[in-house]
Amino acid sequence: MNRLEAAKADLIRNLSLEITDKRVVEAMKRVPREAFVPQEYYDAAYEDRPLSIGFGQTISQPFIVALMIQALELKGDEKVLELGTGSGYEAAVLAELAKQVITVERVPELAASARQALGKLGYSNIKVNIASETLGWLEDVPYGAIIVSAGAPSIPQVLLGQLAWGGRLVIPTGSRWQQELVKVTKLKEGNKLENLGICYFVPLIGEDAWEE
Repeated sequence: MNRLEAAKADLIRNLSLEITDKRVVEAMKRVPREAFVPQEYYDAAYEDRPLSIGFGQTISQPFIVALMIQALELKGDEKVLELGTGSGYEAAVLAELAKQVITVERVPELAASARQALGKLGYSNIKVNIASETLGWLEDVPYGAIIVSAGAPSIPQVLLGQLAWGGRLVIPTGSRWQQELVKVTKLKEGNKLENLGICYFVPLIGEDAWEE
């Protein structure tokens, strides 16, 4: 076992102690995180921390990725919307657990490199789109689950409108510098909210979020 494989084994072992949905841990075991980090961070691919991917963006900490995806409660037949493709890593993990992943990215260069990385790994159930002014992606609504990898000042109503009844939205909300991770289940009798803990994400830019 080389150093990278050993680091991955350690990470997966540690995640399995905190993440109760073992399917999420197994999905993260199948996805090579090193394929989604810049060359200079290759050796740090399995450290449990965010890493810079350029353009002021990061690939999220593996534990946070696992926690957010676990909260989506995916069964395997869902169409999932991801806001903030970044390097494509989270989309790959989602694609292991959902039927289809629609992911949107504001930075065209990141969208292009994510598309390339995902294509090399053979993912055929992921569509990478360039974000429009409206948050989300209206062409493929409704979604069984929505995951947002950037912090918003509050829960954007435009995203709740794109969520199917019974669907789950996981999003960081708060200030530009610190947020609370929130899970919203869309129910006809009233949305159910759960707090999942403190987190730190780059700001979500767009209508119904932060200004650039």
